[in-house]
Amino acid sequence: MTLETLTADTLSDLHHGFFTRKGGASLGIYDGLNCGVGSSDIPETVVINRARVAEWMNVDPLALAGVHQHHSADVVTITKATSKRPKADAMVTNQKGIALGILTADCQPVLFAEVEAGVVGAAHAGWKGALNGVLSNTVKAMEALGAKRENISAAIGPCISQRAYEVGPEFFEDFIAQDQDFARFFANGQEDRMQFDLSGFGLHMLRDAGVGKAEWIGHCTYADEARFYSYRRTTHRKEPDYGRLISVIRL
Repeated sequence: MTLETLTADTLSDLHHGFFTRKGGASLGIYDGLNCGVGSSDIPETVVINRARVAEWMNVDPLALAGVHQHHSADVVTITKATSKRPKADAMVTNQKGIALGILTADCQPVLFAEVEAGVVGAAHAGWKGALNGVLSNTVKAMEALGAKRENISAAIGPCISQRAYEVGPEFFEDFIAQDQDFARFFANGQEDRMQFDLSGFGLHMLRDAGVGKAEWIGHCTYADEARFYSYRRTTHRKEPDYGRLISVIRL
């Protein structure tokens, strides 16, 4: 089966893709293109899936860079192809032939490009990473490689939508403690619950970081099971594990 990718207008000058779960070799609860090396899927199958992505990106599988994601604001600079996965939640590079691949399953995959300077980036931005500055830190790391923030384009890929993202009062308080204005990213839900606009918050943080262009390409990971994995959907069903989507960009 052919891989399916979604693309962003703001990144049209570069080879990139927000891959759906279609076209993979995984079976069962991972059915499709599970690229999560941290999942409990058959490791050899994940390798096959990642190799298919690398081929689509026209790079060697070793050049499909990744990080050991842990919901931080940490960013690393990738200078060469390697199988090592440094502990971080975002990557930047100015090296041609290296593809940056971020894994998500409801969190925001964010791809960045500064075409004139020849710098790209990729970030995993869940609520915690986004709140703590992973997106602005990615912009700073790109600047360190010669990018100008006003020339950076950024795109948020498929993630959980506000309608599906119910949170409790403690979650709301974490945001308000940092900035009262963040209340605008919450809508009232049932009883004391609220609905959080993750992509709206991500766009705000990107624009606050001064990027020239920013967009969310749409698509809710929770609602569209045929296309996307979802951690929250898996949790609601009490399934033992879930697949991970991959979003990739290269120069």
